[in-house]
Amino acid sequence: MNGDSFRNRRNGFQTMNGGQNNPPTKNRSAGLFAGIIIIIFLLIFLLFNSAYEIKEQEQAVLITLGRPQAVTEPGLHFKIPLIQQVKKVNTTIQGLSIGYNTGSNQVNEDESLMITSDFNFIDVDFYVEYRYSDPVKAMFASKNPLEILRNISQSCIRTVIGSYPVDDVLTTGKNEIQAAIREMILERLEEHDIGVQLVNITIQDSEPPTVEVMEAFKAVETAKQGKETALNNANKYRNEQLPSAQARADGIIKDAEAQKTERINEAKAQVARFNAMYAEYIKNPAITKQRMFYETMEDVLPDLKILIEGGNGGVQTIYPLESFTGDSDNTDSSKAADLQPSDEP
Repeated sequence: MNGDSFRNRRNGFQTMNGGQNNPPTKNRSAGLFAGIIIIIFLLIFLLFNSAYEIKEQEQAVLITLGRPQAVTEPGLHFKIPLIQQVKKVNTTIQGLSIGYNTGSNQVNEDESLMITSDFNFIDVDFYVEYRYSDPVKAMFASKNPLEILRNISQSCIRTVIGSYPVDDVLTTGKNEIQAAIREMILERLEEHDIGVQLVNITIQDSEPPTVEVMEAFKAVETAKQGKETALNNANKYRNEQLPSAQARADGIIKDAEAQKTERINEAKAQVARFNAMYAEYIKNPAITKQRMFYETMEDVLPDLKILIEGGNGGVQTIYPLESFTGDSDNTDSSKAADLQPSDEP
């Protein structure tokens, strides 16, 4: 067998086998390039899904095969892609309205209409401020923690409003009502333990449900304000008058004390004088009596206006003393004519 026939047989055998023992180089290069591209994209995907960032006002829940774990430290953190998942929770103070819609600013009568202890209807709007205190409980303790907070708040609000009269809800009792509602909501949230913390609750507005009742309550409020004004004016007048009245009272008391001291001293002087006279009387009774008689007559005689002289037969003659002292010109002539002798039986 020559060489040409052997080469022809070999070529025919390779043709019959489809050339499987010698694949094209171009197909192998394309497959290798596609594999490299897929590996690069897979690495990029894993790289971007293995890191996450927590901001200052956030907390995260790292879920590993269904098991949650809280991550509270802010900054850059890493996780295992496709095995661990991260859910973030906003921990800033947020709010929800009860009784009105914040977007449209319209009253929601189903939430705002309430009844007071004195059986009056009233519309009351509240604003509840809250924050997430435990991100794990906020996500897994309940399906909708905000709806639970809303229901608890409405229940507590209606309970407290129903224990106060309408005047307190409209005017003076708002602070006390807010405090009572807050304490009750805190107790209920502690019982449910849903990872939500109440920050504050305030009454936005309270008014009667109808125009007529509203006008009546406005009139009552005006009267109360007038009462307060009158009381303030009265207190002001009292504060102005009290110092002067106190000063007058002090002056009267001082005058009385002065008169008291003066009379006591005068009484003491009279007692001392009486004791001195009594001591002299003990020594010389007759002389003392005569001296006392003369002193008494000196005090009495200047006040006498007439002189009565007894006559024979019981007839008395009355003479005016002014005629003996030279004051007859100053007396009335008709007074002398009226002085007639009188007879005594």
